[in-house]
Amino acid sequence: MTYASTITLAVFSAVYLGMALGRWPGLKIDRTGIAVLGAIVLYVTGVAGGADILAAIDFPTIIVLFGLMVLSAQFAACGFYDWCSSRIAATRASPTAILGLTVIVTGALSAVLANDIVVFAMTPMLVKGLVERGLDPRPHLIALAGAANAGSAATVIGNPQNILIGQVGGLDFWEFSLVCGPPALLSLGSVFAVVWLVWPRLDHGPACPMNGKAPILDRLGVGKAALAAAALLAMFATPLPHVTGVLVIAALLLLSRRLATREILGLVDWHLLVLFGCLFVVTAALARTGLPSELLSAAAAAGVEPTGLPALVALTLVGSNTIGNVPAVILLLALFDGLPRETLYALAVLSTLAGNLFLVGSLANIIVVERARQSGVTLRFADHARCGVPMTLLSFVAAVAWFAWLPLLQA
Repeated sequence: MTYASTITLAVFSAVYLGMALGRWPGLKIDRTGIAVLGAIVLYVTGVAGGADILAAIDFPTIIVLFGLMVLSAQFAACGFYDWCSSRIAATRASPTAILGLTVIVTGALSAVLANDIVVFAMTPMLVKGLVERGLDPRPHLIALAGAANAGSAATVIGNPQNILIGQVGGLDFWEFSLVCGPPALLSLGSVFAVVWLVWPRLDHGPACPMNGKAPILDRLGVGKAALAAAALLAMFATPLPHVTGVLVIAALLLLSRRLATREILGLVDWHLLVLFGCLFVVTAALARTGLPSELLSAAAAAGVEPTGLPALVALTLVGSNTIGNVPAVILLLALFDGLPRETLYALAVLSTLAGNLFLVGSLANIIVVERARQSGVTLRFADHARCGVPMTLLSFVAAVAWFAWLPLLQA
């Protein structure tokens, strides 16, 4: 094994072990920091030069993700997410109806906006409203995370891994939604059904509105954000490149008399953008060693189809719940070059739905847990797994059946 291959394997192993554990033992470095250090080591040791690093980073994906974060930040800065979550918690409807509202609203928002920012903004206000009503917020938080993941699977802009897959495959926005929308809707139904059935004390608590004041909603700002979202969706129906459309919308949103640029950019998840860029560098270095190609050739020789539906089910379930669905997709796209559209659709849906299995499966789950903890509510691994395992298995059954039948439906 060459010097470059040895260094690359060591860095790759250390980085993806960190992705699985969330940190390196004994240190406070998080996933983003681990990815940054991995890229630095590759550069310092000469394994990846400046040109290699620039070539490895998929800048269109980074740009599209940034632009969507700016759009979502506009909604957040105007109090839209806080307003939605407070209205859900303050309704006179029963706790079961609140659960349904949480699933519907979160799923719909996550299909159009970045799901990570949706749950980041909605979690604290939802916790506050439910606690004031005397309700246990934990099942609703599980539904919030599950619906954010399931709803985001419906569109090519719903979450970071879909954005990446869409850019790599040049996937059409509307065709993606037609193919991936049905399993996403079925998954939203499974989120509601499982939480309602598994959490027996859901309906315990007073059915009265919360006493706290509803958050202030900047209606003009929300209207501007809604128009921007509608314009972006309209652009996706034209031949205009996604990158261009997203940048135009982001630029128009930054032109504001009400919101300072610092306020909008402060809501952008820069850590996630840096994580993406550095993982691109690490996985590209691994691909250059030729080892992934050798493994795929060996699998094919053994009669295993690595890109078949059964293999994708196993890879996404294991990958998403060890290293996370975003790193898993980056790795799989680096391993499997030139995947057909049908496989990319399945990869997008399965990798997203797999994130509901355990708390570590997606960034949205982790964000909900951390934001809830800051609000005084502890959501344990076992609490989530009680609902996460059955809702994921049901979702996977529906998704696999859909993708297995899809060629027959299109014939």
